[in-house]
Amino acid sequence: MQKRQFIPFSEVKDKKAIVVDSTHANGFMLSHWRGAPSPEPVKDDTSAAIVLNAMRQRLPELDLPYVTANHFDIDGFVGVWALLNPELALENEELLRQMALIGDFRELDLNHPLAGEALKLVCWVNARERELFYRPFEADEMEEKEAAQCVQKFRYFLREFNRVLQDPDWEKGAWEEEAASVLLGYRDMYKPETKITRHPEVGLIIIETPHPLHYYALFSRTQGFDMVLACYQGNKYELEYKYTTWVDIASRPTLPRLPMAPLAERLNEIESSGRRWTYEPVTETGPLLRLDGDKLTRSETYANPTEREIYTSSIPVEQLKQEVVQYYRQAYQGIQPKYNWTWKEVKELNRGS
Repeated sequence: MQKRQFIPFSEVKDKKAIVVDSTHANGFMLSHWRGAPSPEPVKDDTSAAIVLNAMRQRLPELDLPYVTANHFDIDGFVGVWALLNPELALENEELLRQMALIGDFRELDLNHPLAGEALKLVCWVNARERELFYRPFEADEMEEKEAAQCVQKFRYFLREFNRVLQDPDWEKGAWEEEAASVLLGYRDMYKPETKITRHPEVGLIIIETPHPLHYYALFSRTQGFDMVLACYQGNKYELEYKYTTWVDIASRPTLPRLPMAPLAERLNEIESSGRRWTYEPVTETGPLLRLDGDKLTRSETYANPTEREIYTSSIPVEQLKQEVVQYYRQAYQGIQPKYNWTWKEVKELNRGS
């Protein structure tokens, strides 16, 4: 079996490598990024799952000495680690798949027997990443960008993960606080005060719950949906396209992302709080529509709703829900879900917005 090593992304131009959760012309790509040429038989929802499928199928293209990625996140890390530790990875395959789903799509499902253990590992990575390095997307504001900065993260976690995988409770002090917050929020999602309304025809799920929750809890009931409208007490709202429509997922067809600009314009016509509804481009990983969202950095947008201020709107909740549903029902008329939307197709649909 080929002995592999991790290399910085900048070295791929000179060294043929397996490229995980990224794309590069000189690499063999195992990535769910939109348009990435991963082999059809191994395609899956997360990049880590694609890697594990490729390992199970023993693709001959895996016979390369180098592995890399252009950013650090849990999905990409799991894929890189698996290629460097193939036997251990296949022994823990389901656990790793759960880690990638929770880390990338934020879809925690505690009905899965390994989800609780995966949550501990994900929260350990999150905690150590914040403590020792920098938060996701903070490299955008640094002189040295993510592709270079992430190397230090990979080296640390590739060194430490085997030990923590063996017994996550050794690191309980690191993951306990975040995991407890997630589990409390998960419980809140099943309380009578939380109301869920589904609109599958537009891929929208509306969650009315008293207060903001950790994403792993908030998105725990959103499997199969790609837009989430969160409505909190006090007329506080956020609408978000999930990461599931930034990538190519293999488990189901999806609708494309459509512009938020016309909806923001309509909401601003009826908003009287003095704040403005703002939106992000659909090419962002998880674009938000919210009051005064343009004052957030990318790292704040990516952070949990519990970590940012959400402002009170003058629009009553029933009216807000009606405006959102009506806009997307009209916008998606004549558009059918399908697999593998291209960015060109998405941008064509967004032209003029």
